[in-house]
Amino acid sequence: MESTNQVFISFALKDADLRDKLIEQINKESPELTSVFMPEKKSWESAWKEECREKVRGCNGAIGIITANTVRADGQLWELRCAFEAKMKILLIGDDEACEMSAKKFPDLLRDEDILPWNSSNIAMFLGKLQR
Repeated sequence: MESTNQVFISFALKDADLRDKLIEQINKESPELTSVFMPEKKSWESAWKEECREKVRGCNGAIGIITANTVRADGQLWELRCAFEAKMKILLIGDDEACEMSAKKFPDLLRDEDILPWNSSNIAMFLGKLQR
């Protein structure tokens, strides 16, 4: 995959503050990377789904912010599905609550995926992999 210096941020709308925090971390750790995200979540619209798929595929990798809100976030789950289908590098990071949640509480898409704790070292390691 050709390097675009873009990373897709997937988040539930209720977690927009966490998205902003993550973008700050990315800008500090890897200022050459551009954070891309879908500001609106309209998963019921086919045009939105196609735009989302194209945005995701235009990135080097994706970071999913996983919280209890993810369970009901259809737009975020679509974004993550697009990233998995594109077979790109994906980091799933969670707050303490998400990391402690039973896997069976998550949607099927995430049930078998590793959700790492949100910390600087996990994010830095992932960003380093994107830039290779």
